[in-house]
Amino acid sequence: MKKITVVGTGYVGLVTGTCFAETGNQVLCVDIDQKKVERMQNGEVPIYEPHLDVIFERNIKAERLKFTTSLEEGVNHGEIIFLALPTPPGEDGSADLSYILGVAKQLGKLIKDYKVIVDKSTVPVGTADKVHAAIATETEIPFDVVSNPEFLREGFAVDDFLKPDRVVIGTSSEKAQKVMEQLYKPFVRQGNPIIFMDEKSAELTKYAANAFLATKITFMNEIANFCELVGADVDKVRAGIGSDERIGKRFLFPGIGYGGSCFPKDVQALVKSGMDNHFSFNILNAVMSVNERQKTIIIPKIKAFFNGDLKGKNIAIWGLSFKPDTDDIREAPALYIIKDLLEEGAKVKAYDPEAIDNVKNLLGNTISYASNEYEAIEKADALVICTEWGIFRNPDFNRIKDALNQSVIFDGRNLFDPEEMKDKGFFYSSIGRNIVGNGD
Repeated sequence: MKKITVVGTGYVGLVTGTCFAETGNQVLCVDIDQKKVERMQNGEVPIYEPHLDVIFERNIKAERLKFTTSLEEGVNHGEIIFLALPTPPGEDGSADLSYILGVAKQLGKLIKDYKVIVDKSTVPVGTADKVHAAIATETEIPFDVVSNPEFLREGFAVDDFLKPDRVVIGTSSEKAQKVMEQLYKPFVRQGNPIIFMDEKSAELTKYAANAFLATKITFMNEIANFCELVGADVDKVRAGIGSDERIGKRFLFPGIGYGGSCFPKDVQALVKSGMDNHFSFNILNAVMSVNERQKTIIIPKIKAFFNGDLKGKNIAIWGLSFKPDTDDIREAPALYIIKDLLEEGAKVKAYDPEAIDNVKNLLGNTISYASNEYEAIEKADALVICTEWGIFRNPDFNRIKDALNQSVIFDGRNLFDPEEMKDKGFFYSSIGRNIVGNGD
């Protein structure tokens, strides 16, 4: 059992703290938001993440998971202190390290004995050195700074943490390495590796992984767009290349672009780090450009169906989060599509199983919100699918036809088979596949 402090209870911090408590550690989470801390102390999970609520409640009851607004209390508690603080992108795409470095200086004033300080946030190469310098200016007490990037998928974060395919730890300290190895041993009992490396390599590993996955998604979207031009079927192309073990099947599904808290921010930050070191990531610049276009690639298709005039049209949206099984709407393609629809004079009514409150906070009453997927399409002129939630995969198509003014679906996630949609009497437009039907 180790005493662990997690500074920051956002998505990464809360999952990290809860999962460490689940393996018997004593965890204290620190956050400056008093109301949020009180909610968590009362057993309320402030984010939506499948299965998190169960282990959250269990560990609070067992008194292994506690919360405070006092950083001093957190420092006194933890022999290992995780920094899970936001690193939002600046206007130039660089990661804002002000939160991390600000806390680092406070840590330097508060530590009374040896601590392992762990950068859990996604940070640019060289951040561990900056954190070390910020702490060292305030204290002469020995400490180590470790880079331990997270590889959590929203919607699968609990499983990803408890059963990681690898743990990456960047440290040049043998003492810190032993501490971190002991901490993570319970999570890799099946033999998955704990990979030790220097701090800078660990920092770059996270950016490189996300940038590569973003590139893979974007490449497939480019292929899908070309399929539409030449009459090929992207599903068949995907199956053909995905069976090559050098390529693999994952992250080859075309759609309306990637979003979320990681891929957009991390690709931008890596490109900016390159610029700072007089290096141009030409591939990643192209990835960002293509993804930006892909988010609204469906808009011209909608306009074409309605002869270029969307004014007064009622458009239903299924899905607001950037991916299913999360309420995260950061860089969600749905938001970009809604923006363009509103600018074209359309009226929008949307449904999402988890993300409606977050969208309301952002968009207010500029659009309407439905309590379920079928209410959203009532008297709509078309349905646009933006997120591949499981409940959207097998709907009642007769009910959809009865609810819509016209049987028209624009599918940004390729949920349905085009020929089946044609047989059901729908006009159906997806990504990288032939348009079918006429929507009568």
